[in-house]
Amino acid sequence: DLESGAELRRFEGHNASVNSLAVLAGGRRALSGSSDSDRTLRLWDLESGAELRRFEGHGEGVNSLAVLADGGRALSGSDDGTLRLWDLESGAELRRFEGHGGWVTSLAVLADGRRALSGSSDRTVRLWDLESGADLACFIGDDSIFVVGVSPTANRAILGDTRGRVLTLALPS
Repeated sequence: DLESGAELRRFEGHNASVNSLAVLAGGRRALSGSSDSDRTLRLWDLESGAELRRFEGHGEGVNSLAVLADGGRALSGSDDGTLRLWDLESGAELRRFEGHGGWVTSLAVLADGRRALSGSSDRTVRLWDLESGADLACFIGDDSIFVVGVSPTANRAILGDTRGRVLTLALPS
């Protein structure tokens, strides 16, 4: 409770630092991702505090999460250089995306729900087709990309790098 400062609920289960969080549409569930020694994603019930599902598969820590607008799938990015698309109800890994040569630091799903951006310590931003797994486009920057975002119209990407710059890119339609 922000007014009183009282903790409402504690969610315990990860055995390493929590590096990423996403609240699902409706606000009743949340997804968390954890670092190297844990390497899991966990789906939580925000009312009861119960762990609803555990997702395993990344070889290193999970740095970034994005929940798709359909509420049934989520994308994770890891220090292992991969992205993974998960079915939140079954826990199944639906697709693995490979192409980064460094940590995946940030993710953003485009409004169409069919494409996503990933930023990496390898200085690249990649545009992915979530259905086919295709790497649609790659931008190579001057330094590590720490954060990516996308405009609501999905025609521009915005990036932040380790040199303190914010850059914009036109996205293919």
